[in-house]
Amino acid sequence: MNAGVARGRNRRPSILLPLLALALSACGADPAGREAAAKPAAAGQPIDRVETAQRLNAMRGQAMAGDQAALQQSVAELDRDLRRAVRLVDPERKIDRENARVAAKSVTGVRSAVWVDDENLLAIVDHNAQRSYGTIDAICTRLEPMGDTLGVVVNLQSGAARNGDELEILSRNCELPPGERAVAQSHRQIDVLPPQVRAQHRANADAALAGRDRSAEREESERIIQASTPEM
Repeated sequence: MNAGVARGRNRRPSILLPLLALALSACGADPAGREAAAKPAAAGQPIDRVETAQRLNAMRGQAMAGDQAALQQSVAELDRDLRRAVRLVDPERKIDRENARVAAKSVTGVRSAVWVDDENLLAIVDHNAQRSYGTIDAICTRLEPMGDTLGVVVNLQSGAARNGDELEILSRNCELPPGERAVAQSHRQIDVLPPQVRAQHRANADAALAGRDRSAEREESERIIQASTPEM
């Protein structure tokens, strides 16, 4: 056997072992980490002209060849891309609400999930830190195989909230940036306390803290109440 070939074969395990170790480590990675890394589909992006031209040429070839199955598939894919570009929900790919609710509950940190209406899915998470867009991404990624996630708005609320700010609900359409909605999709207010009310409460609290010390007046009021309250 050629000595160079033998040496090359002897080196091969040294190259494969690190790759194998990397693959094994990826398989054993934390599920929460994989969920956080996954990014859902993004709608509202302009269609690539070159790709569209190539697709149209392919469709002409499919029509001339009489390949109806391939042509129908190409038409469906083009229609889907056009709808997503203009943020138009596909009614033919509506997600089953119960299956989506169960899938949302399987995401790490999600305590419960319920549909508020046909578009808004409300999920309660265990900790304040899990009320994040990363958790919304994880839920939306789970729903993608079920249909058109452009028709879903995920709303997150923390089950560990201790004040109005922590109780605030984080909302986002699965395929759009925060604050944007699909065509004809309403901006429903899910929060119990609207942001304006919370802001006013914070302003009132800050003003009270910045004001003069009224502790003596409160103590005097408490003394008068105690003195005038009959013993049981």
